[in-house]
Formats: sequence, structure tokens, C-alpha cells
Amino acid sequence: MTGTKSPPTIETSNPRDGKLARWAIISVLIALLVAACVLGYLGWTSTDIQVPESGYVALVMGVVFSLVVGVGLMTLVFYSSRGGYDEPAALIKPLESDDDDERVRPN
Repeated sequence: MTGTKSPPTIETSNPRDGKLARWAIISVLIALLVAACVLGYLGWTSTDIQVPESGYVALVMGVVFSLVVGVGLMTLVFYSSRGGYDEPAALIKPLESDDDDERVRPN
């Protein structure tokens, strides 16, 4: 067992290896964004129904309420994470009292 082991070779990735895949993902995401914008525009302009002021007020209130709930929940997540409340529970065993120890100690 006197053989020498050669260190394992580490292959470094070439930055050009994932370039085509990266551009493919970006182009698909841009195409989806354009399609969503076109469908949104067509849906918005395809009807002549007017929205009353109370509808806009309800829309704004819903957006504000959703933002307040989202910000509040994220604040609680960060607070509990920083405060250590997310740590796993640990069993703390109570100290065992011994009757002999109480007799030996003077009061």
C-alpha cells in the first residue's frame, strides 16, 4: 500500500457553456411579458363599460390592504428570525432535587 494517490482534478466550468441556455431563458421570459402586456391591453380596451368611482375606491383599498398585510407578515418573519423564535425546540430537563442535599445544608 505504498501507492501514491493523485489529487482529484477539479473541472472548472467555462462561462460560455451556459450562455445559450441563459439567453433562451431570458428570451422566453421576455416573450411571456410581452404576451401578458398585450393580453392585458386587449382586455382593458375591449369593453365600453365604465367603472364607477366606488369601484376605483374599492380597488385602491384592496391594494393598500394587501400591501399592509404583506409588509406586516414580512416584518413578523424578519422579527422572529432575528429574535431566535425560529430555532428548533430544545428539551430542558428540570433539576433533580435530592433530599440528602437539603439535610446537609444549614438553613
